[in-house]
Amino acid sequence: MKITKNVSPEDKKIINKIFWRSFTVFASRAGATKAHAPGFMYSIMPALDEYFKDDKEGHRKAMMRHTTWYNITQNVGTFVMGLVASMEKKTAQDPNFDPDSTVAIKTSLMGPLSGIGDSIFWGVLRVIAAGVGISLASQGSILGPILFLLIYNIPSIATRYYLTYMGFTVGDTFIQDMYKSGSMKLLNKAASTLGLLMIGCMTATMVKFESKLSIPIEGGKPIKIQTYLDQLWVGLVPLIVTLVCYWLLSKKVNVNWILLGVLVLSIALGLLGVV
Repeated sequence: MKITKNVSPEDKKIINKIFWRSFTVFASRAGATKAHAPGFMYSIMPALDEYFKDDKEGHRKAMMRHTTWYNITQNVGTFVMGLVASMEKKTAQDPNFDPDSTVAIKTSLMGPLSGIGDSIFWGVLRVIAAGVGISLASQGSILGPILFLLIYNIPSIATRYYLTYMGFTVGDTFIQDMYKSGSMKLLNKAASTLGLLMIGCMTATMVKFESKLSIPIEGGKPIKIQTYLDQLWVGLVPLIVTLVCYWLLSKKVNVNWILLGVLVLSIALGLLGVV
């Protein structure tokens, strides 16, 4: 991998440790004021231990710097971990380097990186993985959950690893350059559009409603309500149900209540013989 070429063997060991520790970043939460700061500090501790091994006071100050708020989509958060490790190395080696800039840059990248991470991994990749998994699982195939985990986790883990090195070697200028060139805005727009397309496709293929109601005709075949619903708009009821769920989510209704409501409605309609 090109991104590792200019990294010393000692730094590679540190970066690899940061990568593996990054999986625990959301294992703890230090309240509303610090969020996942403990997990971040644990993840970058190999770098602090190595670069400040002969400077106990410097090590203490470095730890204090990273007790501040931290919350980035974990799939892309390793970029900041690698970047912070690089900047802490600079702090340990250069007495003229301003250590406060490390915290400032870390904080400034939280919003942009979370926007990218949420759009790509939560809005697109997870939807695609769920679509494939649900489709196969609904047919009784064991490949459903397996492919869901593989489709989501393989790109996610590979991105984590690559971004850890990228943050260490490239630095914050990469994100700044993307903003200046307009690439960041284009990336977010493309990811959002693809995510909406996938949600639309999943709604059309996986939200089902087929009414059993019919109007009896003496001496003839009964008129099925579903036939007229399909003539009016194929998939009209599933679309309405989806839009109602979306509206409830926009009103901050807990997703568990929405799921419970859909479940109760489905059971009630089934018992009444509507569907």
